[in-house]
Formats: sequence, C-alpha cells, structure tokens
Amino acid sequence: MKKIAVEPALQNVRNYLEENGYRTETLEPGNKNLDEYDAIVVTGMDTNFLGMQDSQTKKSVISAQGRTPEEILREIKSRMS
Repeated sequence: MKKIAVEPALQNVRNYLEENGYRTETLEPGNKNLDEYDAIVVTGMDTNFLGMQDSQTKKSVISAQGRTPEEILREIKSRMS
C-alpha cells in the first residue's frame, strides 16, 4: 500500500485518498524524513510549510492548490506508474 503525506488543511484530500486504498499520514511542519512517503501533497499556499527549500527528497511533491481530490489522485497515480 502506498503511503502519502498530506498537509493538515487537506483533510478532504486525505479522506479521498484513503477511500481509494492509500495509506495517509498528516504531514507535520519540519518533518525531515520525507523519503518515507511515496508522495507528498501540500496546499501550495505556503511553499515553505516543510522548509522544503532546505529539504531534499526524490519523492513526488504535489500541489493541491486549485485542484480537486480526483485530480490529485490522478497525478499521484501517473507519477507512481
């Protein structure tokens, strides 16, 4: 099962991903262990939520800004295939 980190403000996205078979966790500010996730979903409102300009990860970081949960799921699937 894929493990997706989701910012706290995106509970609707988190619920949708769980309904579609993904395991999710709340993405906490300052989390430095980003490589434990298969993808990371952020609001896009605060580009420094995780201090990401300082963090390096090879995982997909997906902005949810202006997107539906369905669109986010499609992008997750396309990046993981």
